[in-house]
Amino acid sequence: MLSRLPEFVDPLRFADKCRRVAGELSLTLFDRIEESLFERAGNVRVALDFGRDGRWSVVTGTVETDLVLRCQLCLDRLPWPVRLRVALGVVASLEEADHLPASYEPLLFDGGAPIRLSDLVQDELVLAIPLIPQHAACGDAAQLGPRAEKGKRENPFAVLEQLKNNDSKSS
Repeated sequence: MLSRLPEFVDPLRFADKCRRVAGELSLTLFDRIEESLFERAGNVRVALDFGRDGRWSVVTGTVETDLVLRCQLCLDRLPWPVRLRVALGVVASLEEADHLPASYEPLLFDGGAPIRLSDLVQDELVLAIPLIPQHAACGDAAQLGPRAEKGKRENPFAVLEQLKNNDSKSS
């Protein structure tokens, strides 16, 4: 096990050596989720095992953090605990990904330059954040919206009907 997280990993080489990486990464490293965050303080705990599953090189483990997102309705802080199970199968092409066992998501790696570990973790975090982060109460209020009183919906032609009625009375 590596006591310090490496900046780059070669998933094929690490899998052949059955390496384990564990440690923490600062949230400030993750620029693609920056817009969703209310605050960027904190760390992401990472524990990844590189190994083999039959003929496949795989990466399994966990990614955990406590994000503070920005609710997109009230713009206030929204605590968002993230507890992810990682199960990636290393593939060289999309065609190869089609043959990957269903229990693994594809990790595209052509065997060239090593992968930045923070990018791999960030990909997992991007998938864990909702498209539109919102408090449950804010979401309920948004669904009700201005049409909450469905039985009392105002007829847009009511004014014309009043004018018509007034014209018929004056004749």
